[in-house]
Amino acid sequence: MRVLVTGGAGYIGSVVAAQLVAAGHEVVVLDNLSTGFADAVPAGATFVKGSVRQCAAEVLSDGVEAVLHFAANSLVGESVADPAKYWSNNLGGTISLLEAMREIRVRTIVFSSTAAVYGEPERTPILETDPTRPTSPYGASKIAVDTTLGEFCRLYGFGAVSLRYFNVAGAHQVLDQHGAGRWLGERHHPETHLIPNVLAAVTEGRRVQVFGGDYPTPDGTCVRDYIHVTDLADAHLRALAACRPGQHRIYNLGNGAGFSVREVIEVCREVTGADIGVDVGPRRPGDPAVLVASSEKIRSELGWRAERDLRAMAADAWRFTQSRGRR
Repeated sequence: MRVLVTGGAGYIGSVVAAQLVAAGHEVVVLDNLSTGFADAVPAGATFVKGSVRQCAAEVLSDGVEAVLHFAANSLVGESVADPAKYWSNNLGGTISLLEAMREIRVRTIVFSSTAAVYGEPERTPILETDPTRPTSPYGASKIAVDTTLGEFCRLYGFGAVSLRYFNVAGAHQVLDQHGAGRWLGERHHPETHLIPNVLAAVTEGRRVQVFGGDYPTPDGTCVRDYIHVTDLADAHLRALAACRPGQHRIYNLGNGAGFSVREVIEVCREVTGADIGVDVGPRRPGDPAVLVASSEKIRSELGWRAERDLRAMAADAWRFTQSRGRR
């Protein structure tokens, strides 16, 4: 199958693109490199530099049969400061993509959504049927895309799957034909995710800032659900195979168990062998105490489950960090 991966030079998109190539698909990556990296595009994929609005129709017309859509802005804080950017790029850009797909008669799409659509949940683990009450323009733009996908499925016969991620972590190793490996991992600027920030603190010899130590959790720090990026990529391939005309399916992706900030830091200590200093500051506004997903629906319907634990996430992320340091 010829597959278009928008945002395929980014962290998650590049790993999914690599898995698609490994599975025998013909992959085209479309990315404007505003946050992605050309060297993250896997060998065997065709790379087109450009935006979804400008280039999607031309790329789709070259025999594409399905789309995996990652291209989006994804910083919660930035979305609050500049909501128009998020509505324009995340919703507007997706609508442009869907219109191009409709005109060219490409009807299959897997969408990269987020747990941010749930906002501050009433209960955990969170089910797909729980209320969506996003607390940021970023989360609101993603739920708006879900609504749009539902309409395109109903009105135009699209087959769509939305995957709502919780905290994605780890790195993915790609082997070349000679057995040599390279790592695909997180290179965000700025970096907002916990594990790469802790590992960066190790390499830079600084302390880790923790926001809030008085939450109603066992150790007082926030509890979050983490998923390895390789497991996440596997879910995308399963979702692609599960797309059916006229149906819009929604699945949560997580490991079903939460880890506190202190637990994550302790695992990073074990993996790196470093004595990581911690400074505990005040809570950040809007940070729920616990966010954990129920992934029972995708397990029962598509046979997917998270296979890699927190230690594997930290260890692979550390290998990626070290590989970058040797360049």
